Amino acid sequence: MVNTGTQTAKLIAPCGMDCRLCAAYLREVNKCPGCRSGNINKSPACIRCRIKNCSKLKKARALYCYACDIFPCERINHLDARYRKNYHMSMIENLGYIQAKGIKAFLRSQKKTWQCPTCDQMISCHNGLCYKCDIMKLKAKRRKYRWEE
Repeated sequence: MVNTGTQTAKLIAPCGMDCRLCAAYLREVNKCPGCRSGNINKSPACIRCRIKNCSKLKKARALYCYACDIFPCERINHLDARYRKNYHMSMIENLGYIQAKGIKAFLRSQKKTWQCPTCDQMISCHNGLCYKCDIMKLKAKRRKYRWEE
């Protein structure tokens, strides 16, 4: 059963990223607590994220970028293009799903899409690996592991 409670919903960043799929959140050492948490152990990229720290988003008191009057902005479009190309996901599609069907339905769909078939943990969107089942494959690489083509 999927935890669709407040704690899990807090792991969805304003841009539509599911932090449960992030390599920084899944790693064993210096584990990132997610974009909406404090800055302790947070990935430097997340701390300085211009989307998460967007003044328009804060001014609108919006949880997600789709609520902004200039959505999708240049930053979201750039992020979306990079994630579509490199990581097999779309922030804009994620936000559209959340807006249309709600956070609980989105969390269920994420679990269905990104759940490891072997151990039921979430796999990383950044490299396509389960950090429980595929940890030795990840550790064997000297440089960043990327999705196999």
